[in-house]
Amino acid sequence: MNKSILALSRQCGEGLRQLGAHVSTAESCTGGWVAQAITAVPGSSSWFDVGFVTYSNLAKQQLLQVPADLLDGPHAPGAVSCETVLAMAVGALQRSGAQYAIATSGVAGPGGGTPAKPAGTVWIGWAWQEVGAPQVHSTALVQHFPGDRQAVRRQSVIAALEGLLALLQRQRA
Repeated sequence: MNKSILALSRQCGEGLRQLGAHVSTAESCTGGWVAQAITAVPGSSSWFDVGFVTYSNLAKQQLLQVPADLLDGPHAPGAVSCETVLAMAVGALQRSGAQYAIATSGVAGPGGGTPAKPAGTVWIGWAWQEVGAPQVHSTALVQHFPGDRQAVRRQSVIAALEGLLALLQRQRA
């Protein structure tokens, strides 16, 4: 594993441990790599709850309760969209014992892209809920990563972990 990914995973784990919180993942284009990165850190059972690899639209609907109208239909934003990645993150949060969730959905390439969503387009979402608070917060961002399939996926994992780390740092501040 790349040291920067491992270092980010360790920092996320330390932040989660300090907050007494857990994280879950909902992954499509990264295929479980975010969960693998987190669980590569010894002691991660103290802060990692569950990972969902929901590659198909049906899995997103069944496991994360992503509404079908986000995924299918002529006016649907599709699997690679802000709406879908936010629904994935919130779904992972609600179906786990975690206080934080990370979601990824994108076009890793080399094929599968469209003019509107070319290869390298990745949406990353985060959802969180403060301990004892009923309100769920979420945010997402789109990235356009260069490189081959492996490079796009690796950059997606790094961005997902960096986003989680930024959230944790704000919570501890």
